[in-house]
Amino acid sequence: MKPFINLDTISEEDLLAKRICDLPLRIEGTWVAECIAQLYKELEDKGIVFRPECYLADEWLTPGGETCIGIPFYLAHPVLIRLEKKIMIEAEGDTREWCMKLLRHEAGHAIEYAYSFHKRPKWRRIFGPSSLEYADTYKFRPYSKNYVRHLDGYYAQYHPDEDFVETFAVWLAPGLNWRELYKGWKALAKLEYVDELMTQIKGKAPTVKDKRKYWRLSSLQMTLRHFYNKKRHFWAEDFPDFHDAFLNCAFTPADGQDAKAVAAADTIRKYRSSLLKSVSKYSGERKHVINDLLGDILKRSRELKLATTDDETVVTMYLSTYVTSLIMNYLYTGRFRGEKQRHKRRGHEKET
Repeated sequence: MKPFINLDTISEEDLLAKRICDLPLRIEGTWVAECIAQLYKELEDKGIVFRPECYLADEWLTPGGETCIGIPFYLAHPVLIRLEKKIMIEAEGDTREWCMKLLRHEAGHAIEYAYSFHKRPKWRRIFGPSSLEYADTYKFRPYSKNYVRHLDGYYAQYHPDEDFVETFAVWLAPGLNWRELYKGWKALAKLEYVDELMTQIKGKAPTVKDKRKYWRLSSLQMTLRHFYNKKRHFWAEDFPDFHDAFLNCAFTPADGQDAKAVAAADTIRKYRSSLLKSVSKYSGERKHVINDLLGDILKRSRELKLATTDDETVVTMYLSTYVTSLIMNYLYTGRFRGEKQRHKRRGHEKET
C-alpha cells in the first residue's frame, strides 16, 4: 500500500525524500490526458486506427520495439512541474504546444514498430537502416534541407528512426501545409513517402501489438533527490554553472577596487572572433559549435560579474586552452566533459 502523500502541501525537502513510485500520480483527469486525446483525434482524422497507449515514465520515450509511449511523471502534477523547472531549468513538454510536438514524435516511433515500417526495403533506402546503433550524441548540419525541422536541435539528423518519426510528426501536425513549407527541399520526398505509407495502413489494425511499459512509474523506486542528482550530473554541461570552475579560476569578482580591472566579458568579446578562427582551424570543428560555446562562456562571465587585471595575452591563452580542451572532448566523445555515457534520449534502450 502506498504511503499517503499530499503533493499540494508537502515541503520540497520532504518531497525529494519520497520514492517516485510512491507519488500519487495518474494521467486521467490531467491536462496531459487532453493532449493524448488530441493526438488520438489527429490520428483518427488521418484514417489511422492505431492508438498508442500512454503511461507515466521517467522521461519521454518509446521503448524499442514497443507500441506505447512513456510520458515524464512530473507532467502529471503542477508541483512536480515546478520542481523539475527549479532543478533542471526547464520541464520538457510543460506547455500544450510542446507536449503535442513530443507526443507526435513518440507516436512516430510507436507507429513505426506497430506496422514494422523499418523492415521495408524502400523505408531503408529513404531513411537508412533502423539497425544502425545510436551514437552517444550526434552532430548536425543546421542548414541541411535533407531533413524536416520539428523538435529543437535538428533531431531528425540523429538516427534513421528519428528521421522517420520527425518526418511523421510534421506530416501529422494539423493545419500544416508541409508540401508548401518544404517545397524545394529533399526532405519533401520523405514526407511524400510517409504520406504514401499512411495511405496504405488506413483503416488497418497494427501487425505488432507489444506494449511493455519500461521505466514506468511503478518501477521507479529511487527517491526524487537521487533521480535529480543523476539527471543533473548527466546534463551538467547544459546548465549555466558548467563553466564556473574555469571562470572563477581565470578571473576574479569585479569589486570596483582596482581601476585597472577589465570586465572578463569585454575581453572575451574582444577576442571572440580570433579565438573562433584559431580553435576551428586547429581542431577542425565547425564554427557554429565553437561560437555557441564561446557565447555561453561570455554570458556566464557577465552574469558572475567577473574581471581581470592580467595581460590580455595571458587571458586569451587561458581561454584558448580551455575552449580547445572542451572542443577536443566534443570531437572524440560528443560531450564537452569527455565522459562517454550512452543514453537514448527518446527511444530504445537506456544505460545509466
